[in-house]
Amino acid sequence: MSLNDPLANVLSHVYNYEKLGKKELVTDNNSKVIKEVLRIMQEEGFIGSYEEIDHGKGGKALKIHLIGSLNKCGAVKPRFRVKVSDYEKFEKRYLPAMDFGVLIVSTSKGIKTNTQAKKENIGGTLISYAY
Repeated sequence: MSLNDPLANVLSHVYNYEKLGKKELVTDNNSKVIKEVLRIMQEEGFIGSYEEIDHGKGGKALKIHLIGSLNKCGAVKPRFRVKVSDYEKFEKRYLPAMDFGVLIVSTSKGIKTNTQAKKENIGGTLISYAY
């Protein structure tokens, strides 16, 4: 059986493990998009390091180290298209306060945070949020 949204599954596991106070998470879901979202979350200080490991089940797994500084994260469903002028509307919808947390956006120049996309004046598709 396949998953409908592997990114949402990984973010849900990260959030649940953070709430339980766990220090690491091993997930079988592994893709370029998931790794890019985790990289951005790591740069923003929400999670620790992550690494790709071989778990012996015919594929690579991701081992994510949690540091306990994440309040909430999740995937944006449906994936809204956003213009540069509309970032503020979606920040109000998904983030609890101004300049608190990040929206992760897929743009034509790669996966970026909302602040990076605003600086570069490019729109894109909302993928996830974290704060």
